[in-house]
Amino acid sequence: MPERKTPTQGYIDKEPIKMSTREIYYLSEPGDVLVADFAGNLDVSNMGGQSALVAKTHGFVGAIVNGAVRDLPAIREIDYPVWAAGVTPITGKFRMEAMEINGPVRVHDVVVYPGDLIVADDSGICVVPAEHVVPLIDEAERVGGAEDHMRALIESKAPISELRPFFRKRYD
Repeated sequence: MPERKTPTQGYIDKEPIKMSTREIYYLSEPGDVLVADFAGNLDVSNMGGQSALVAKTHGFVGAIVNGAVRDLPAIREIDYPVWAAGVTPITGKFRMEAMEINGPVRVHDVVVYPGDLIVADDSGICVVPAEHVVPLIDEAERVGGAEDHMRALIESKAPISELRPFFRKRYD
């Protein structure tokens, strides 16, 4: 949530930074993904280079930010994957306050709960509710195997008659 005080007043009052990113990293387990929600606000950053470095050194494998990030060169330099709604040079320090750690958050129109599986690549992100992870992985492996077989047929220039049975098979 946005802070009630101005950033200047928070600094003058020597208020603690209420973003909670350091607390999150020290409570995490290796393999965790940080999912932060600032309601898509792009005015200030949820994460910068130092925060990403702390996350990576504590075993986080990436971050999804429903808001902005900063220090992209530093984040890229440490090879830490981050998906964000935008980029800004303005820090979130003294501008935002964490309301909850390890609770549900919203990324666009998707609610993400602790324990959900996050899969992300250059095409975007996918959230899989925890109760659907095992069946989904089984199905993904089946589809992936079929696509590998189709790819081999395509590369070998197999006739369309050999490929056609696979076109809709994964939708059966």
